[in-house]
Amino acid sequence: MGQCFSDVNGGKQAVGGAPTAAATGPNDAVDHFFRARGEHSLCTQIELSLSASKLLDLDFTSKSDPMAVVYMKRRDGKLEEIGRTEVILNSLEPSWIQKINITYQFEVVQTLIFRVYDVDSKYHNLPVKTLKLQDQDFLGETTCAVSEIITKRDRSLTLNLRNTDGIRGSGNKGTLTVRADETVASRNAIELKFRCSALENKDTFSTSDPFLRISRASENGGYIPICKTEVVNNNLNPTWKPLCLTMQQYMSKENPLLIECFDFNTNGNHVLIGKVQKSVAEIEALHQSRACANLISPPSAFRHHEKIMKSQIFVDGFVEKQLYSFIDYISSGFELNFMVAVDFTASNGRPTTLGSLHYIDPSGRLNSYQQAIMEIGEVIQFYDSDRRFPAWGFGGITPNGSVSHCFNLNGSPTDFEVEGVEGIMAAYSAALHNVTLSGPTLFGRVIDKAADIAGHSLSCNQAKYYVLLIITDGVVSDLKETINSVVKASDLPLSILIVGVGDADFKDMEILDADNGRRLESTSGRVATRDIVQFVPMREVHAGQISVVQSLLEELPSQFLSYMRCRDFKPLNVPQF
Repeated sequence: MGQCFSDVNGGKQAVGGAPTAAATGPNDAVDHFFRARGEHSLCTQIELSLSASKLLDLDFTSKSDPMAVVYMKRRDGKLEEIGRTEVILNSLEPSWIQKINITYQFEVVQTLIFRVYDVDSKYHNLPVKTLKLQDQDFLGETTCAVSEIITKRDRSLTLNLRNTDGIRGSGNKGTLTVRADETVASRNAIELKFRCSALENKDTFSTSDPFLRISRASENGGYIPICKTEVVNNNLNPTWKPLCLTMQQYMSKENPLLIECFDFNTNGNHVLIGKVQKSVAEIEALHQSRACANLISPPSAFRHHEKIMKSQIFVDGFVEKQLYSFIDYISSGFELNFMVAVDFTASNGRPTTLGSLHYIDPSGRLNSYQQAIMEIGEVIQFYDSDRRFPAWGFGGITPNGSVSHCFNLNGSPTDFEVEGVEGIMAAYSAALHNVTLSGPTLFGRVIDKAADIAGHSLSCNQAKYYVLLIITDGVVSDLKETINSVVKASDLPLSILIVGVGDADFKDMEILDADNGRRLESTSGRVATRDIVQFVPMREVHAGQISVVQSLLEELPSQFLSYMRCRDFKPLNVPQF
């Protein structure tokens, strides 16, 4: 079987699950497999159910015959039709059966537009997809973001219908109710813990570095990789950290799984030590009986048949569990609380000069700081019920004459919260007139302040997760202290997003991001519990098509889930045991 996984990103790390995080980052084994075949990896699918109430009656001899059409607003502002319901005859209170399927993306504000039409009776026998909307009577329109629906406890949102201009015709046009359901077949998962004994050594001058790769049988007779363990260095009797497999990955307990043991090589040419084929049911039986299975050696140039080896594989752990999704937590009442910290160091340039990164353009064009605040804030605000956001500055001389590395952006001596994203923008603009740019660039105090808030929330058993956005133009001057703060905060409900603006060398930020598969280590030798930092330089965003939102937020749901699972927190509507 060919190479089906990538070792560029953390090749020695487990891919596809762990006992506490179950998939804390992108699954490079699966993603590479699909990309190599020109296919997209699995995404979260949402099914929208629509109903309406008190619609306008535009028919003379009967009631209206309503149909709903759903659009998604694209980045360029144009509307893309994503689905139509069926036509329901003679009803002002329709509940449509036809569902609208969309792909939910956390990192994007997905704006939906719903339009309801009264379909003329002469078109009733035609497929709804062929209907020309200009030939139908318009009943009303409404709009919302997908995130506004799924953050409701029952994932249901009722909206008032209006005219397309949102102004004319203030009379009651009725309401539209939208319900979102995640189209996941099952949340069942299994946690497996494997070990091997007496592995055959494949290295000449050292001992093998073994890891396991697990694949499931496909309908065409091949195998699709679903996860791999971490690499255990120099060990012929390895024990790996537990893996978590969802039913979506292994399909059924009877479906065959191929478990292969490789000797890791940095060049990617991993040597197969041995393999075994077992279904989940057979793996469970091995665990219950405390038995083992012998690995099988593949045919070679010197031996044309498979050989049963002395090497053995044991199943030390087998636990069935429920894996909850990001949407399960958010819709049950968990919130994301947004925080922002802005760099006021002198390297940004005088705010009044045109070349300054802090220059406020009278034409209304946003600078990079404003752009990052707006784009990130617009997404996360939907997940925060009170929309009061802590906002700080760092590296500037405040009105009291001293340099501060964590001052309240709104100028208040006590209150660091502002109202909404607009409040952050206003406080930032005002601070540029009241704070003198200085330096150096220190992150530690801002991170510690955010960690204090997250820690206090945790001690109060609040269902909150915090997201700190740091926007900076410079190289961090306190890298060791920052790493210490990040490692300490990795135990808390907190993620840190960093946007680099300007043309500085941001290699230190890549260290904080830890996307190379190695977790951060503090000066005391403590290793971060999980990766909580995501960094993106704005210049790379401007050079490509991806938005700063997508670049920064793509890892946030998995970071959120890794925290919830390592703490064994369940959604609020699930009994805690």
